[in-house]
Amino acid sequence: MPRRTLTVCTTPGCPEYTRGGRCADCRAQAEQRRGSSTARGYGARHRSTFRAAVLARDPECVCTAEDHGHDGPCGKTSRHADHYPRDRRELAAAGEDPDDPRHGRGLCGPCHSRETARHQPGGWAAGQA
Repeated sequence: MPRRTLTVCTTPGCPEYTRGGRCADCRAQAEQRRGSSTARGYGARHRSTFRAAVLARDPECVCTAEDHGHDGPCGKTSRHADHYPRDRRELAAAGEDPDDPRHGRGLCGPCHSRETARHQPGGWAAGQA
């Protein structure tokens, strides 16, 4: 299998070479700034209240046809409780409880990744230079 060509780290100003994306040091620094899931608000209450209730309500992925290009939901097993239609930050800023299950939907892994990529371009690392 051919190896990827070395490119410069995608962190602005970093001269290190990598096989794609950020170098190991820049990736570690960004991860440290990001904080743990608990520090970002995804603690025990989120897991026991929001995630458990959403996955119990939506045991199969409830993505829409436009999400994956087929008619109806994909129907795979839900693995992720996705905040929808507003994300956790928007709910908290509006004074609403982001751990209320009515603000979520169950998605399979591929659909959750696709939704995250669509609504958070560049993921959490965008702008974390």
